[in-house]
Amino acid sequence: MTLVLALDPDDPTPPYAQLRRQLADLIAAGRLGPGDRLPPLRQLAGDLGVAVGTVARTYRELEQDGLLTSRRGGGTRVAASGRTPATDRRQLLAGMAEEFVARARGLGFTDEEVVVALGRQLPL
Repeated sequence: MTLVLALDPDDPTPPYAQLRRQLADLIAAGRLGPGDRLPPLRQLAGDLGVAVGTVARTYRELEQDGLLTSRRGGGTRVAASGRTPATDRRQLLAGMAEEFVARARGLGFTDEEVVVALGRQLPL
């Protein structure tokens, strides 16, 4: 599977967090499944134009969350998850909301303005 990952230099979110969120979203959505191998650290860092440590931090945090497993000589793979699809969906939505709020705050919007904007998108 070819991964399509991109970092937004205008996003106030640090690159490791952008990458972490994208990979977690791909796993939650089932686009990356248990056992799928991720690119080596150096390769992905080169492809994205970031330091190897940025990708290493991303992989390490996702491993701590139980989404990835790393083994010397075996690479980094998507872990067999004990999570339910409902949990994954909630986490995906939470990540999207977190990203939206962080971007809006980074552009100087107040929390009240963010809530109003969301309310306009969700007319009941």
